[in-house]
Amino acid sequence: QLELVESGGGLVQAGGSLRLSCAASGLTFSSYGMGWFRQAPGKEREFVAGINWSGRSTDYADSVKGRVTISRDNAKNTVYLQMSSLKPEDTAVYYCAQAPNGGYYPRASLWRSWGQGTQVTVSS
Repeated sequence: QLELVESGGGLVQAGGSLRLSCAASGLTFSSYGMGWFRQAPGKEREFVAGINWSGRSTDYADSVKGRVTISRDNAKNTVYLQMSSLKPEDTAVYYCAQAPNGGYYPRASLWRSWGQGTQVTVSS
């Protein structure tokens, strides 16, 4: 199981950009799919983006498609989430997650471990 630490959240105006990072330590990072989820107050945790072990396969929630890019650097044990054209409805705590294998899944319950989360607030 990986230990995951997110960074890069903050306050940004609508239309702005942020890059989130998630540094992993523990077992072999490059063996596992990674993902980003988010949770707004009063809402369930939702899938944002996933990337497989090699980085060659990615998927995105419809709500962020075209505005968000997930990537990974296996040499640095880090996964990134580049977000642009941010909207107030993107405001949430963003969590990095480790998949149970080399793929990724939309269901939060299938993921193995989670970071502590980083707050993203988009002002209108």
